[in-house]
Amino acid sequence: MAEWTTDSNACFNISLVRAQEDQKALAEEESYVFNPAFTYPIFGEDEKIYGYNGLTIDMRLASGSLRQYLSIKWDQKLKADTVDDVEKTLSECIPPDEEAFKAHVEEDATAFKPMGEKMYTYTRRSPASQGKGKGVSSALELDSESEDTLVFEVYHATWDTPGFREYHRRMQLFILLYIEAGSYIQEDEEAWEFVVLYEKRKRRDGSGLSTYHFIGYSSLYNFYYYPEKTRLRLSQFVILPPYQRHGHGSELYKAIYQYVLSQPRFGELTVEDPAEAFEDLRDKNDLKMLLGHEQFMKEGFGEDSVSHGGGRVGRPGKALGNKGKGKMGPPVDKGWAEKWRVKMKIAGRQFSRLVEMLIQMRLDPLDVRGLRAYRLQVKERLYRFNFEVLAQLEKEERLEKLEETFQSVREDYTRILGLVR
Repeated sequence: MAEWTTDSNACFNISLVRAQEDQKALAEEESYVFNPAFTYPIFGEDEKIYGYNGLTIDMRLASGSLRQYLSIKWDQKLKADTVDDVEKTLSECIPPDEEAFKAHVEEDATAFKPMGEKMYTYTRRSPASQGKGKGVSSALELDSESEDTLVFEVYHATWDTPGFREYHRRMQLFILLYIEAGSYIQEDEEAWEFVVLYEKRKRRDGSGLSTYHFIGYSSLYNFYYYPEKTRLRLSQFVILPPYQRHGHGSELYKAIYQYVLSQPRFGELTVEDPAEAFEDLRDKNDLKMLLGHEQFMKEGFGEDSVSHGGGRVGRPGKALGNKGKGKMGPPVDKGWAEKWRVKMKIAGRQFSRLVEMLIQMRLDPLDVRGLRAYRLQVKERLYRFNFEVLAQLEKEERLEKLEETFQSVREDYTRILGLVR
């Protein structure tokens, strides 16, 4: 029976397809063929497909418009009522017309343009330009008009953006395939906003034509925020596998955060049930932002505090000699911290964690008083956050659990600070 059971993740191949002219210009290491992380929303919890031998599911998407083509092939198929009907499961939402798909891909090169309003941009050197003796250049040195430069653009859209609703229906498939427990959102809820990240690549044929290619996106939901503002909740966040581990997720997150800061109607940015990888991404970028904020750092650690612009983290004990001068203490000045939290529009628990990380980063291991004050500060937050569980324990067990959690938190902070260094 085992030979008739197929792993639905392994046999499901996804490819982002570019026009022939653009495909030829790609560097050898640029591959846009990948597999889903999850297929249980489609094929069931076991992520198995029964009844086929040599099954291959080939889903191709035009790299800009995300128009789809589906091909399902197998070497053998059982003739039985219990066989999974893969074609029916997938073909209902993905067209099987290969010729029409090829035409859409070529059309994309000249016709597809991102929908919505451009809100953020950054540049990288093209992989095809590496090895030319030019070395690695910073983003500030790159000429955005050069064929050797890739430009990345983030666009903001809503349901009212012309053409976006249909585009989102194609785009949201990635939520099922790459976010555990992810689900489609309701189109009749007007409170949604979206930010979509694209690669903008200039053709190397001298035509001056630039093509756009989808990288990832995030969905954002508006909530009431007392007394008269809006809380923006980051709900879904996905970067496709070919673009992961290249800093694009950080850039998309920074685009969202800068958007929140720029809009007076927003009072706070929150995140809905973040995955562990996204929590690290968020912590790393939030820390870099605070470290690069000169006024915040001066007030927090005193006027003599060394600037950490660019996200460079100092050594533990760096604040020795600054004790009593800064608002971060320890313990932190709660009124001061709340003032900055509101100003920076960061959710309460997240801001408290960031402050704790910054204090730990600067804490002198020989400062017994400071270490005790820091331990009490962190434990107070942990107790409030876990009150319902801890309140049911006997005092001795409660104290033991708090100490255990505190040590675990410190270890995790050390790991996160290592990401920033």
